Amino acid sequence: MAHKKSPSGWDNVASWYDGWVGQHGSDHHQKLAIPSLLDCLTLNKNTNVLDIGCGTGVLAPYIAETGATYTGIDISPKLIHTAKRYHEKQGAFIVGDARKLTHYFAHDEFDVCTFLLSIQDINPLLTTIQQTASVLREGGTLAILLVHPCFRIPRQSGWGYENTRKLQYRRIDRYLTPLKIPMKQHKRGTTISFHRPLSTYINTLAQCGLVIDKLDEITTYQSGKNKAENRANEEIPLFMAIRAKKQSDVSISV
Repeated sequence: MAHKKSPSGWDNVASWYDGWVGQHGSDHHQKLAIPSLLDCLTLNKNTNVLDIGCGTGVLAPYIAETGATYTGIDISPKLIHTAKRYHEKQGAFIVGDARKLTHYFAHDEFDVCTFLLSIQDINPLLTTIQQTASVLREGGTLAILLVHPCFRIPRQSGWGYENTRKLQYRRIDRYLTPLKIPMKQHKRGTTISFHRPLSTYINTLAQCGLVIDKLDEITTYQSGKNKAENRANEEIPLFMAIRAKKQSDVSISV
């Protein structure tokens, strides 16, 4: 996924990540994340797509199937090596930093930019979105698929159950405070997740000349063990999809 704490951070867990996501994506990728992201896009043979924080390149075949041109960028050389091994026929892959997109691409080069479950691994947000807006053409589309920032905060949220009402609920311990959360993904390494409240995403997009015109909240496909769990699954979203359009050119300085 694009920029983590350091390039070596995701190289150290690249084998673990590949084992979880693989060539085609996890069940959550295939059943929820990828379809929801694609619902935000209109693609054809003239569309040039940049997938930021592409990981193993699971989005590439879906983009290529539409006839659009796919480019994936990720800061981990090992993940890019894996992406090329899996999907080189469906797109181009380069090693690069999401905070420095204009080092690799021209201004206004892409019709579409995407973040598929990568934006929460990238910091700082403002620099990244400014750089994304710079390589996105005017009128182009930015689509972000992320873990829902209001309900799914690592180490600061969880499930609870109230026996009296037979009600499963979502417990939120912290929300408004931005957090830098170490995630021990594998015994060989730790990655960093950056929690931000929803207002930060909305205001940052607006600051960079990107206007939201679609927002979806996506619940899980999984069935619960009982009525209370099913109700919670249906009511409390797992993912959020945000689509924004570039209205005007923006400065890349911060």
